[in-house]
Amino acid sequence: MKTQNLSKFIVPEGFRGRSAIFCQVWWLVQGSLFKLSPQFMYGWRNFILRMFGAKIGKGVKFRPSVDITYPWKLKVGNYSWVGDGVSLYTLGNIVIGENSVISQKCYLCSGSHDYNSDNFDIFSKNIFIGNHVWLATDVFVAPGISVEDNVVVGARSSVFSDLKGNSIYVGSPARYLKDRI
Repeated sequence: MKTQNLSKFIVPEGFRGRSAIFCQVWWLVQGSLFKLSPQFMYGWRNFILRMFGAKIGKGVKFRPSVDITYPWKLKVGNYSWVGDGVSLYTLGNIVIGENSVISQKCYLCSGSHDYNSDNFDIFSKNIFIGNHVWLATDVFVAPGISVEDNVVVGARSSVFSDLKGNSIYVGSPARYLKDRI
């Protein structure tokens, strides 16, 4: 049986997409100016995210308790909402379409480790969330997942495979329940 030897682990050159110093500055700004801003200051948080390379549409609402690993790997369409306690683990790109809701405590995970690798290699796979999607509270989305337009994913579901549009999914793993419309 193969297990990881963490003494061999290295982060590949350029994996973060910015220098280590730039990442540290982001984490300091996120922990202060972003997280300590009053709830109603959506425009301020959008401004900060744009300053760090995120592509944010108009009317987007990020709650102050959102965690974003690397904002320069994030794109959010017009009028979408990202709720309290959401984690956007942007090792890879995360794209969220227009008029979509990522409800409280959701975790979008665009990277992980290869458990078969001696040195526990890290990898990233992009996540795409379409337009008019609602991820209800505490939904987990795995690396490399695509959620098509007009999908609802029920509370506490786990998404490990792509979801077809105009549908409602529930469970862990998320399974088709019925058409949305």
